Amino acid sequence: MYAVIETGGKQYRVEPGQVLVVEKLAGQPGDELAFDNLLMVVGETEEPQIGTPYVNGVKVVGTVLAQERAKKILVFKYKPKSNYRRRRGHRQWQTRVRIDRIESV
Repeated sequence: MYAVIETGGKQYRVEPGQVLVVEKLAGQPGDELAFDNLLMVVGETEEPQIGTPYVNGVKVVGTVLAQERAKKILVFKYKPKSNYRRRRGHRQWQTRVRIDRIESV
């Protein structure tokens, strides 16, 4: 069984037991999160449920494992012939989530 969820403006295909790294979500390590924006749910026996835009009556439940920072991204601005150079770094916050179950509401 798997589902396609939407969080942080991105779509992820998730299965129970999978560890997922997503944009920062509220919660401390050990907290449970519920993802309600399901685009599609596929079970072992029944036909796939495709949402318009979301599937109703189903949610994905996961546990927050860590709140961490991503790898540093360097931003470099440069204008030729004018001695203009700026270098900055950026590290985005992200949340590591373990998907526990896909359940009906």
